[in-house]
Formats: sequence, structure tokens, C-alpha cells
Amino acid sequence: MDKKKRRLLIRTIILVVLAAAVIYTLYANFTKEDRGVLKAGDQAPDFVLQDMEGNTHQLSDYKGQGVFLNFWGTWCKPCEKEMPYMENQYQAFKDKGVQILAVNVGESDFQVNKFIAEHDLTFPVVVDSEIDVQNAYGIKPLPTTLLVDENGIIQRIITGEMTETDIEQHMESIKPN
Repeated sequence: MDKKKRRLLIRTIILVVLAAAVIYTLYANFTKEDRGVLKAGDQAPDFVLQDMEGNTHQLSDYKGQGVFLNFWGTWCKPCEKEMPYMENQYQAFKDKGVQILAVNVGESDFQVNKFIAEHDLTFPVVVDSEIDVQNAYGIKPLPTTLLVDENGIIQRIITGEMTETDIEQHMESIKPN
């Protein structure tokens, strides 16, 4: 094979590989909304995280109870504003089969413990230090809350700040029969 033909073959192969990469990138970007996004009616992915006392909490351990699954950060002002409302409703619903799991997204134990103490929170606060659970759930804005029924099915996904009345109504909606 002479040099010109070999050069043409190499250039063609490079061009085909680049075209395939561009096509794949476009396909991946246009279909990313359809892949891995949780919605109401989906089974909530199971996870195990530790709370501030070192106790482990596994979502599947709450089967038979409604779970108000809240993703938050100490720096998030809407998160901070709804925490006292969540605490009030936790006290009202914890003996009625509805639990709160507040998942902090990747902050230090010091920051989280300080926040818990400042707001007198008694519901379980777990830390997703590796952001694995946040990624598995596709959580983008904070706060985001998932309402998980007694069978582990996501009933609703709420993004943004809630009022105390909102929280009460949502917890009532996942109360086991």
C-alpha cells in the first residue's frame, strides 16, 4: 500500500471515530432526562447512611411506614426555614407511622451537628458524605423532598421550600392506613 492510500485510510478512521463520538455525545445529552430520573410511582432506591450518633438508617427498614425523605444543606436558607416545621410535624406524626429522614448532602459532621443543635432537631439526620444517595435519586436543587409510602413507592417529589401546612398535608398523605 503506498503512502497516500495509507494516509487516506488513517484519516478516514480518525474521522469516523470523531463522528461517532459527536453522535454519541449528542444522543447522551438529548436523552439524559429519560435515563435515571425518579418519578412518582417508582420504587425508592434503598440506601444505608449513618446519623450523627453513628446509627445506621436503611430506607428499607422503614417499610410499613411513610417516609418524608428530605435532602438539604446547612447553607440552604429555604432548608433552614422549613426545618422547624419539619420538627413540629415529626412530633405530630412519628407515632402515626410517618418518619422523617433528613439527608444532608456532603457536609462535615461539625456543620451538621451545629445545625441540629441550633434548631433542636430530634428526627434522624443522616449524612450523604460521598453524595452517592443524592446522585442515585437525581437530586439537583435543595431542598428536595420525596414522599415515600409504606411500600417504598415514591408518591410525590417536591422541590423548594414548604410551609408548615404543606409539610403537614404531605405527611398526612403518606400515613399508613
